[in-house]
Order: sequence, then structure tokens, then C-alpha cells
Amino acid sequence: MSLKEYRKKRKFRKTPEPKGRIKKKKGNIFVVQEHWATHHHFDFRLEMDGVLKSWVIPKKIPQKRNIRRLAVQVEDHPIEYADFEGVIPEGNYGAGKVKIWDKGKYNLISKINKAIKFELFGKKLRGTYMLLKFKDKNWLIFKL
Repeated sequence: MSLKEYRKKRKFRKTPEPKGRIKKKKGNIFVVQEHWATHHHFDFRLEMDGVLKSWVIPKKIPQKRNIRRLAVQVEDHPIEYADFEGVIPEGNYGAGKVKIWDKGKYNLISKINKAIKFELFGKKLRGTYMLLKFKDKNWLIFKL
């Protein structure tokens, strides 16, 4: 539960990304940002513990059952990042266009060491999902 790694990777005088801070309130928002960086991917974020827990997903998050996608956990992001859209300038970490693909609320169903089960209430993503950790920072995300 720290934004130290997030801040270490960014030059806030050169990027429009929010510096942000850890929030005390317990929230329940999620956001998926489409990111055209070195490689096109999707950033999936769940508000937990005052930050946005974040995963990079190389392909779209499945909207149907029986499709599993790799989700690589990355540094926590500030809650304010849930509203971020724009262009991260060349020469900065994550350089490229960022656009909100989906956003909404979620209900946490369960969270244990290697599994997070939740229900999404977005415009595109709706239903019960699971994040399942299998190695280091590698997880799988799928719809139940």
C-alpha cells in the first residue's frame, strides 16, 4: 500500500499523470484503461486499500466465460488515476495514449492470498470475475 514505486517511475513536471495520494476511504471503483504504449494493452485497476491495485493485460478483458487472460501486476496507482485520459509524452515511463475503456463499481466477494473474486458493474464489463495468482506477478483474469 504505497505509491513510492509509482512516483519513482514518473517525472511529474513532464507528464500529465496525477501525483495522487493514498486515500483513507474504502472505495469500490474499477477502471480499465486502453494504453497505446510500446505495446498496446489494457490496464485493469481495482480500488483497494486506498490505492488502485493494477494489472497490465495484453489483450482485452474477457466479456464471456471460459476465456482466460494473462494479467501482470504492476505498481499501485493513486485513486485519481481512475479519471486519467491523455498522452504520456515520449521519453516518460509508459509513454503513449491512455483512454478509459470501461469504468464502474465493483463488489468484492472474496480476497485471499492468491485469489480475488469480485463482481463488476461497468458499461462493458458486467458479472463475476476472478483474478488468480500463479507465479510472481503473473495472474489470470477470467469471467465466472
